[in-house]
Amino acid sequence: MLGAVAALTFSVLTAAPALADESSEVLRELPIPAGTEIIEGTPVPPGTEPPQAGLSKAAPTGCLGPTAAYGVQGCFQHYGDTTWSGDTKSDGMSAAVGVFTNYGRASFVCLDTQGVNTWATCKKDYWEDGDVRLQVLRYDGDTGKFYEPENWSGWIPVDGQY
Repeated sequence: MLGAVAALTFSVLTAAPALADESSEVLRELPIPAGTEIIEGTPVPPGTEPPQAGLSKAAPTGCLGPTAAYGVQGCFQHYGDTTWSGDTKSDGMSAAVGVFTNYGRASFVCLDTQGVNTWATCKKDYWEDGDVRLQVLRYDGDTGKFYEPENWSGWIPVDGQY
């Protein structure tokens, strides 16, 4: 009985998705939908962080839907329709933040290829009545492929009004 419990515990622990600070030993490629545009983000000045959400109800310009996985974090700033992509690990991979809509607009991926502890932004014009959803994952610029671990945000209103 004890052996069965130990085996079950081991399988549960090893089957859990990787968190923001955990890395997987084996890289597993993630397919990206056909037609997805890949954009190298615009670098932001060193030390610049995404604006924090909820600082002012009068001017809610914060970054919504913060999402993280090993080596990457991302969020959506509704004022200016800006996607933030940040690299958090020095591992030779780049941060990638995919953006998907609930109204049929083609998806795109915003890359931060500058290295660890940097941010990049990508701007798109979204329909104000729509929602976006973020997928954070890793990108290998040498192969042009995307890899786990990944994580998804919930649906984020483009107008910032929940």
